[in-house]
Amino acid sequence: MTTLWLIPFLIQMPLILFDEWFFHRKRGLPKWEKIGHPLDTLSVVLCLSIPSLFPYSPAFLNLYIILSVISCLMVTKDEWVHKHHCPAAEHWIHAMLFLNHPILLTAAGFLWISSLSWVTHFLQIQWLLAIFFMFYQTIYWNFYVNDQ
Repeated sequence: MTTLWLIPFLIQMPLILFDEWFFHRKRGLPKWEKIGHPLDTLSVVLCLSIPSLFPYSPAFLNLYIILSVISCLMVTKDEWVHKHHCPAAEHWIHAMLFLNHPILLTAAGFLWISSLSWVTHFLQIQWLLAIFFMFYQTIYWNFYVNDQ
């Protein structure tokens, strides 16, 4: 059963990479998205930092839930901008990401609670990948690309 909680992670990575390397690079990003996307990723980094750095406890679980709810709300903030800049296929990718986001954070929470020996390392790897992606988004779009 625990391995089923890995599915949202397997869905997230190809979707977000396709969105980034196909749609974003094709159309470029306006300033709002250049700032907003790394902030979205930061919200995930903050969520994943809890199960990556701390053993499960009810207090840390409450903090994790609060951060997860904030993250789920935060990732929708750009839709007002996206409606003017994105083709329908990109909207579909975003919809899939929005559906997967709370499932992924719930999965991370259940994995953390399971306390299996491999889970901490798995979540730490996910956390480090999110940190790397956040730095990529910040550096690439705000310092390397100067298109909009």
